Amino acid sequence: MDIVNDFIMQAIASPWLYAVMFIVAVIDGFFPPIPSETVLVAAAAVAASTGGTNLLLLCAIAAIGAAIGDNIAFSIGRGVGIHRFRWMRRPRVATSFDWASRALDRSGAGLILGARYIPVGRVAVNMTAGALGYSRRKFMPLSVIAGTMWAAYSTGIGLIAGNIVKDNPLLGALIGIVLALVIGFVIDRLVTFRRRRRERADLSAELDAARASERIPTDAA
Repeated sequence: MDIVNDFIMQAIASPWLYAVMFIVAVIDGFFPPIPSETVLVAAAAVAASTGGTNLLLLCAIAAIGAAIGDNIAFSIGRGVGIHRFRWMRRPRVATSFDWASRALDRSGAGLILGARYIPVGRVAVNMTAGALGYSRRKFMPLSVIAGTMWAAYSTGIGLIAGNIVKDNPLLGALIGIVLALVIGFVIDRLVTFRRRRRERADLSAELDAARASERIPTDAA
């Protein structure tokens, strides 16, 4: 265990950490399998246990990378749409795109800010925003705000975990990752619940409107 902890501390202290964080954050903006949250949370947790890493710089680099990645997703949506490739038509991805399309009409800014915390959701929202012609002048500052908030949130989780077990950076990193995964899962479930409730409400309103339109000719006669 001591060997593992020593290796982790050396990796976190390496100047390459900042470059890795930037690259991972950028790619994660348009390719969800890359775990940028995991890297940032783990690095912050270890830094809280051992020091040696400039957390403000790491957080800023992660925020910049996230904003760039989100804008790449926006540009991909603007250029190729949201239906061209096979992976875009997978059930979960297609459902996310459909939900994003409807939600953007109601609350574009709030959705772009909130979706940053959901790996698949943020890609779907940002690509859909580009595909639907959402204003880039509005999107760019929103992506910067979202990236900054996300980076601060992930760094904060890492700091909490690292301070819980100061003498064991590996355990601190693991606790931080688990906390991030649990919080992400809860956010995802809440968003799914709200989306389904909204869909049921919309369907109910459509049915009521259809029934009303069917009654009008009868009443008039």
